[in-house]
Amino acid sequence: MREVTDAARAAAPSATAPSAAELADDLLDAIAVERPVDATFVGIPGHDHELPDLSEAGVARLRERAARIADQAAACADPDRVTVGVVRQQAESMLARLDARTVEFVLADAFESGGTNPLAMLPQLTPTGQRAETDHLTRLAAVPDYYAALAERHRTGLAAGRLPVDRMARNAIAYVDRFLAQDPNPLLHHPLTGDRAEQRARLVAERVLPALAGYRDVLAEEVLGRGRPDEQPGLCWLPDGAAHYAALARQHTTTDHTPEQLHRIGLDLIAALDAEYREVGGRAFGLDTAEQVRHRLRTDPALLWRDAEEMLAVARAAVARASAAAPAWFRRLPLAACEVRPVPDADAPVAAPAYYIDPAPDGSRPGIFFTNTHEVTTRTRFIAEAVAFHEAVPGHHFQIATAQELTGLPLLRTLAPVTSYQEGWALYTERLADEMGLYSDDVMRLGMLAEDSVRAARLVVDTGLHALGWTRQQCVDYLRANTVLSEVEVQSETDRYIECPGQALSYMVGRLEIQRLRGQAEAELGSAFDLRDFHDVVLGGGPLPLSVLADVVRDWVATTRGAAGDR
Repeated sequence: MREVTDAARAAAPSATAPSAAELADDLLDAIAVERPVDATFVGIPGHDHELPDLSEAGVARLRERAARIADQAAACADPDRVTVGVVRQQAESMLARLDARTVEFVLADAFESGGTNPLAMLPQLTPTGQRAETDHLTRLAAVPDYYAALAERHRTGLAAGRLPVDRMARNAIAYVDRFLAQDPNPLLHHPLTGDRAEQRARLVAERVLPALAGYRDVLAEEVLGRGRPDEQPGLCWLPDGAAHYAALARQHTTTDHTPEQLHRIGLDLIAALDAEYREVGGRAFGLDTAEQVRHRLRTDPALLWRDAEEMLAVARAAVARASAAAPAWFRRLPLAACEVRPVPDADAPVAAPAYYIDPAPDGSRPGIFFTNTHEVTTRTRFIAEAVAFHEAVPGHHFQIATAQELTGLPLLRTLAPVTSYQEGWALYTERLADEMGLYSDDVMRLGMLAEDSVRAARLVVDTGLHALGWTRQQCVDYLRANTVLSEVEVQSETDRYIECPGQALSYMVGRLEIQRLRGQAEAELGSAFDLRDFHDVVLGGGPLPLSVLADVVRDWVATTRGAAGDR
């Protein structure tokens, strides 16, 4: 594991201008301060004993640090312009997140809410070794102060008019109630050594659960009933909300697209997808309209799984086909293997339909593509291959495992949370898989279109909610009409967009930019263009903001053109 330098951990600037690598280490440590539990998961050292400091003073210190790093990056003369670009964009992203003050009014989403995220993430940690176990106990002991600070932030938000959506307060209360009711509690699942298991049991019983119950009471007695109605779910209904949403849109897409431009892009994509539904659906089902095809996908019981074994077999076969074909499409293949596993039974009832877990940096764990077999006969099968290519090979697994194996780069360059790049790449590979001949039939190819529809619709509804003042019902109606999501998924996706403003924009914007860069490179290089080299360039620098990626591809095109001219 490459370590963040001690000097970089200091919040004060050094006497001399820091290098790009020093700025990268400083910012990575700041990201770990902001989200220390996430840092533990990805192996950023030094914060395994911490929870976020949500106090106004703590946030002010972090904001000052991020602003300093952004200013230093803007003035940095280091020739490593790629690292400088990553640092600057990521520091500015942190400023956008902190300034939006979402911790005050985002209540229920398991990834974004300060209240529910620890309940989703902490039970997944498996401390290994005496130091890790001690750090974990220290982190659990900090839970009461953490939730007290979070409750105070909710009060601050209410007083300032930064109101949550009332529906989300009810959802958050239900989430905490379910967590408190589990016996044994999820925080006790993983074994600890010596007397630490007993220490943990006392901590959970005497400090953690009472603190959660107290936080639950704050939600029920002070927050519930004071929030916004379903008719006003977006950021645009909050003080300075429109400006904060525009900043979050820039942060998540790493582009300068305005919400209005993104909304129009989404509408145009949805319209264009109808032609593909008619073409592929005509071959698969003999149907004439996109609406008929989407209705068939939503309602045909023959498109549901028979059992868990079938789901796992299809996923494993898709990953195997992609892995076998990959050498013809990629020069660089990750060393880490990718396994397909069912979501663990204890997690399955509330887990996502599918997700990917990174390989362990030390090689002790492969990349893992988890597919959810819970209530499998209610789940649709036609998206299975597109999801496998997205989550595993050549999607997230190729990108993340390749980044882990890069050498000679600051650790930030392999771990930067650039969603538009990471999710854009994974979405790009769903279409690339079609070029590679990986889909087994037209029904599975319709699954690719179905996944495209969701990502295109996100551009429309996310901007509709947060910039154009849409009601929750408008979002629901649009998703029903233009995607093949089930009713349960329509409702859960809508709530996700409400509480994660801007995040859902990143998928399609990233894919479109990678496709644009590829098309531009092909046009400029002609016969000198090699898709394997293009993929190597896109994956070979770690996760990059799209503007930085464009510069990297532009430099590669110029170098390749020059080399071709010399021959």
